Amino acid sequence: MASVDRAFIRLTPTAPVAAGSLIAGYAVAAGTGSRPLGGVVLLAGGLWCVRAWTQRNDTRTAVTLACAGLAAFVLSHVLALAIGAWPAVLLVAAAMAAAAWLRADSRVVLARS
Repeated sequence: MASVDRAFIRLTPTAPVAAGSLIAGYAVAAGTGSRPLGGVVLLAGGLWCVRAWTQRNDTRTAVTLACAGLAAFVLSHVLALAIGAWPAVLLVAAAMAAAAWLRADSRVVLARS
């Protein structure tokens, strides 16, 4: 089972997981009315991404992207006051996906080529 998990981590791009965890976390929080439950979803996706970034890249990249994810979470709350919750979440999720792709995923794809 561990080899399947490692293969999945090696092959799955982190950009959609990072963006998706922000979107899914908010959707769960909004849909259930439980912010902690949404936080659990966000945390699970974030931890998976940090693990993948650490295995595929260096620790610095993992820490940088983890901080970017935290900043995206905070920024979504600030932006929500100006543009609404869903637009804010979608905007920061897109930015997080771009950051993950540029800093981590594209390097792995280029290394495989």
